[in-house]
Amino acid sequence: MMKFKLFHNKPKNWILKIVSLCLAVMLWYFVVGEDQVDMNIQVPLEIINLPANLTIANNFKKNIDVSVRGPRSVILDLRNRNITRPVDLSSAQPGTVVIKNDEQSIPLPKGIVVQRLQPTNITLLLDQLTQKNFPIKTVIEGTTAQGYELGKVTIDPDHLIISGPQAVLDNEQSLNTYAISLNGLDRSTTLQVHLNLKPEFFDLIGETVVTAKVEVVEKLDERTVEKVPVVPLEPQAQVKISPQTVSVRAAIPHTLIKNNADLAALFQATVMTETVSAPSEVPVVVIGQTVQGHAPIKVISVTPPAVLVAPNEEKAPAEK
Repeated sequence: MMKFKLFHNKPKNWILKIVSLCLAVMLWYFVVGEDQVDMNIQVPLEIINLPANLTIANNFKKNIDVSVRGPRSVILDLRNRNITRPVDLSSAQPGTVVIKNDEQSIPLPKGIVVQRLQPTNITLLLDQLTQKNFPIKTVIEGTTAQGYELGKVTIDPDHLIISGPQAVLDNEQSLNTYAISLNGLDRSTTLQVHLNLKPEFFDLIGETVVTAKVEVVEKLDERTVEKVPVVPLEPQAQVKISPQTVSVRAAIPHTLIKNNADLAALFQATVMTETVSAPSEVPVVVIGQTVQGHAPIKVISVTPPAVLVAPNEEKAPAEK
């Protein structure tokens, strides 16, 4: 009876062994025997714990090119992982720091083999972080239209406070705009102007625009205008004025001179006669006429500065 039981259980043991062997083969295939594939990935450099009083003063490669090999499923999963190369600068001091890159410095999943990585070294230049106030200067080119000249140019903002490496900021004292062209300009205008930044400053503040207000004014030419009539300030006044004209030295807009044959018509010369009761000298007041679209006329001097004013009703001396 016992022999029969032993003989009867043998086939069952063999079946279990065969099933176990099949499972082992399948497991080996999925874990070890899965297709091995290659892939190139870029691993970003992650700077952590940088002291607040320091900054990185140089340009450096921010990604590491890594060639890896591993099971297909693990390799494909790398695309969904946020893998970085951490660089802890908590104990860093001003100066040069060399970061060495190898397969141990990059936290890759198990089963992944690093075949190649570049660069193997990354150099960081650490400098003191500082602030500096930079005035902004305008760069002008070209000439205005004939008869006009550049007045005042104002910039908003007229300065920038920039934070950055001390070595970089100490190399500059001001910032310049790109050139503002005046070619043919005959009126004031407001422009948006980019700053002409060196690469190291562009890295600090990026593309920067300021507002430039460009004032263009008419040129004023000095002229002496003869025979400007002198008239009473009070139109009803009955007086005699001697001399009846004055000469005026004035700064006159260039285009007004060009377009007016009678320059005396551009001025008004008056005397105050209300208080005149006897012949007396009265100062002459001369103003330039306001002409729309043109700059004001500026009176420099009047010759003579005063004239003789006498009432008309003054009687001649009696004869003896």
